[in-house]
Amino acid sequence: MKKSIATDAFLVSEYMQGNETALSDLITRHKQRIYSFIYSKVFDRDVAEDIFQDTFIKVIRTLKRGAYNEEGKFLPWVMRIAHNLVIDHFRKNNRMPKFENNDDFNIFSVLSDGNLNAEKCMIKDQVENDVRRLIQELPSDQKEVLIMRMYKDMSFKEISEQTGVSINTALGRMRYALINLRKVIDKHNIILTN
Repeated sequence: MKKSIATDAFLVSEYMQGNETALSDLITRHKQRIYSFIYSKVFDRDVAEDIFQDTFIKVIRTLKRGAYNEEGKFLPWVMRIAHNLVIDHFRKNNRMPKFENNDDFNIFSVLSDGNLNAEKCMIKDQVENDVRRLIQELPSDQKEVLIMRMYKDMSFKEISEQTGVSINTALGRMRYALINLRKVIDKHNIILTN
């Protein structure tokens, strides 16, 4: 089999048989996608690089132990490892993902990874239901902005036009909605990730 068309499964099997360059090929093949996924959650290049490296340390350890059994599902498996390490990072630092004043309030983006297995999908649905329920406890002006942004995917300019407030006010309401949502989550002692 030529290297250029080798499947992930073939490269994994080669690596497990001692071919070190097979892993290097796998990392090169998927680095951009995995790194971009991590960076989209943490918004910090150094942290993303650390988590990326930790992801592959975990991959290597699992493969070396012979504990890999995700036949043909290498990328989704690595993405799950990266996803879990991102969650561990936020738990360790005891904070929600940071967001910036840039029209990209992506605090719940951890919920939207398309490569989830059935169990994770059930957890994701449960988390989304919990989040919807918690949103109901927010003050109405904050709830309105949060729903427009998260569920209707409106820009802050559109939210500003529809609610009749300035973009800065809409941004402020979103920020307070997220802070208050965090307080509500803590008050109810809810764990949003598994």
